[in-house]
Amino acid sequence: MPSRELSTPLVVVGGGLGGVAAALTAARLGQRVVLTEETDWLGGQLTSQGVPPDEHQWIDSHRISPSYSELRDRIRDHYRNFYPLTDSARADALLNPGAGFVSRLCHEPRVAAIVIEEMLSPLIAAGLVTVLREHRPIAVVRHGAVIEGVLFLSLRTGDEVLVRAGLVADATELGDLLELGGLAHTVGAESAATTGELHAPEVADPLDQQAVTWCAALEFRPGEDHTIDRPVGYQYWKDTVAPFWPGSQLSWDDIEPISLQTRTRPMFAGDPARAAESEDRDLWHYRRVLARANMEPGWPGGDVTLMNWPQADYWNLPLLGVPAEQADQALAGARDLTLSLVHWMQTEAPRSDGGAGYPELRPRGDVMGTTDGLAKAVYVRESRRIHALFTVTEAHIGRDMRGDEAGSEIFADSVGIGYYRIDLHPSTSGRSYVDIDCFPFQIPLGALIPADADNLLASNKNIGTTHITNGAYRLHPVEWSIGEAVGALAAYTQSTATSPAQVRADARHLEAYQHLLSETLGVALGWEDDIRIRGSRSEPVAISRS
Repeated sequence: MPSRELSTPLVVVGGGLGGVAAALTAARLGQRVVLTEETDWLGGQLTSQGVPPDEHQWIDSHRISPSYSELRDRIRDHYRNFYPLTDSARADALLNPGAGFVSRLCHEPRVAAIVIEEMLSPLIAAGLVTVLREHRPIAVVRHGAVIEGVLFLSLRTGDEVLVRAGLVADATELGDLLELGGLAHTVGAESAATTGELHAPEVADPLDQQAVTWCAALEFRPGEDHTIDRPVGYQYWKDTVAPFWPGSQLSWDDIEPISLQTRTRPMFAGDPARAAESEDRDLWHYRRVLARANMEPGWPGGDVTLMNWPQADYWNLPLLGVPAEQADQALAGARDLTLSLVHWMQTEAPRSDGGAGYPELRPRGDVMGTTDGLAKAVYVRESRRIHALFTVTEAHIGRDMRGDEAGSEIFADSVGIGYYRIDLHPSTSGRSYVDIDCFPFQIPLGALIPADADNLLASNKNIGTTHITNGAYRLHPVEWSIGEAVGALAAYTQSTATSPAQVRADARHLEAYQHLLSETLGVALGWEDDIRIRGSRSEPVAISRS
């Protein structure tokens, strides 16, 4: 028997960006929500997984989702309010705290976790949001097509909590409720015959899953020695070479994802002692989340970068569709690879200024909320995926399949928009990158609704995409928009006594729900034709700096 039982109109399982957006949106619309999370940080890939936001080129010029823009604005304001920024940095409307070039907003995961807490705080105080941290779903109470509740294990106390809900949002990183509830789902890659996709493999392979990465935070401290102990698997990672990789992962060599040609990218392109002053497109500046150059003279801190690099991609074993012991082995292997890469960089890596090893690299656990500098959780790129009322395939968004000037498919049931290349990292099947162009796209409501559950909604990477299109729908702003749509739908179905499938099937309800999204919440449901058709060839609209 569970130690306690809760009842709520909406339970959101998983506190990543999709889960946070679902809970925030539903609560702002007046609905009570229970939000659960396995770690002690909310924010998922943005925080506990340590990945700065991968975003499209219009993210600062089009307020595609006002609540996502609010998140980004609040992160910038945190630095303006509490950090000793230079006058020019403080005045920059598009402040990039880390000046990393992977994103227009590279920032510390810790700061994003603080900001998310601030956004939820008044809703928690009002009794609209209850957050259960360090709670893992362990069972689903299901009666036919209805999910009656979810049973959780408190990782802190060992107690069990049963949460009964009218609507259940699966915002977990791996689509946990799909397996726990016995719902139909897909793992890995579908065959080309099944999906009709140009880049799908000929034969379906459930074990073809994208690499995961255990990210780490590093600071460069000239004159200091922060060398970590040699990891257990260090020699293995030095000696092992994947068939599709140019050599050992403990190297500055990797593969350019589009051309699949070998490239060499060192940690520093020039003098590491002057890296804080430069804007080189090397690994250090790639995902730098704190730039010393943005701070006033005399600030004692240094540059901090996040190590989410190809060399740290773990593709040896899959996480899904395997026994729990093998999944645990994969997680341990991902951690060991990252620690081995850090140790190699500290001891053996060729230096840009001559010699070998950068013992000055200091793991920054405080940036990640840990003691060892690694993220709280592994960065997951691929989840179990629902068998949805509608599945987005490459034929709907891929430039190669649709033709160069066709643009993306227009979905009548759109609940948001997004854009990212179809970007699949090397996989556990031994496949190299699949990185192909697509058009800016819409998020169809049908992709969020499973065919075999009346009151469950997919709210993360578990929506109705394929192995291929997941590579475009898996990034930060799209995940947020998925969750936002789920939160608004939860509020709408409660107020109208309808089910998600009924809203999609009834033109009047669909129009009213989309009006809630677009007019009340300000969510963009479609791209301007110039952007939808031209995609990456369309120029972003400049906004003024104040």
